[in-house]
Amino acid sequence: MTPQPTVADLCSACREICPPDLAESWDNTGLLLGDPARAVGRLMTCLTLSPRTVAEAIEKGADLVISHHPVPFTPLKAITTETLSGWILWQLAAQKIAVFSPHTSFDSAAQGINQLLAERLKLTDIRPLRPLPAEPSLGTGRLGILPEPRPFLEFAQYVKTVFGLKHISVAGTPRLPVERVAIGCGAAGELLRDAHQAGCQAFVLGETRFHTCVEAEFLQIGLCMIGHYQSERLGVEHLAHLLQERFPQVEIWASQAECDPIRWI
Repeated sequence: MTPQPTVADLCSACREICPPDLAESWDNTGLLLGDPARAVGRLMTCLTLSPRTVAEAIEKGADLVISHHPVPFTPLKAITTETLSGWILWQLAAQKIAVFSPHTSFDSAAQGINQLLAERLKLTDIRPLRPLPAEPSLGTGRLGILPEPRPFLEFAQYVKTVFGLKHISVAGTPRLPVERVAIGCGAAGELLRDAHQAGCQAFVLGETRFHTCVEAEFLQIGLCMIGHYQSERLGVEHLAHLLQERFPQVEIWASQAECDPIRWI
């Protein structure tokens, strides 16, 4: 009989999919809470640990939660229920639920979120937007080529259709011809200059600051901001699928209660 995998086994598999070397220097990735030796029978993936996802993990008896966004993200001097991070850790620790976060290592992985976004848009010649000096085939973000050039406004409509969205935010000249596209999940405005240097006419990202939009207009790059949640949720589902293939004896699911906290009214 095959022994039940442990937290350490699942974390090791995650590190194979999301190599730690790809994580940004400021990030906090890896096993953040729990006992590596604890057996795992049920595992939930989610984008963010929140009261909603914590309640689901407890209710459904998860032994391990893989949360894309890390908790804690910054060092804590105290763990109390007076802060959101403290409350989350207190609730999960009380139920012996471990937490692993891949975050930016998954953003940049070969089977990671930015690669998924680029493939979903059917881009060709996909490669890192900010390649690693030692390994140019790996790195941050993605860029690729549209099969056929489109005016920016038409490209933005295409992005909406591909991701099944009712609303996205755009910044840029409507008739700007788009052929070369940059990709950056989440708050990826820091990659704008990389997109410009790579000759991209459009940049699909989760969100960014107002002043980045102004700079993009100056650089003649159209921005399609599809939302932080929308740009990363597909990765949560994909990671659950990859891990389920490796560990069929574990019940693995992407959070069903999670939703975007931002609403349009």
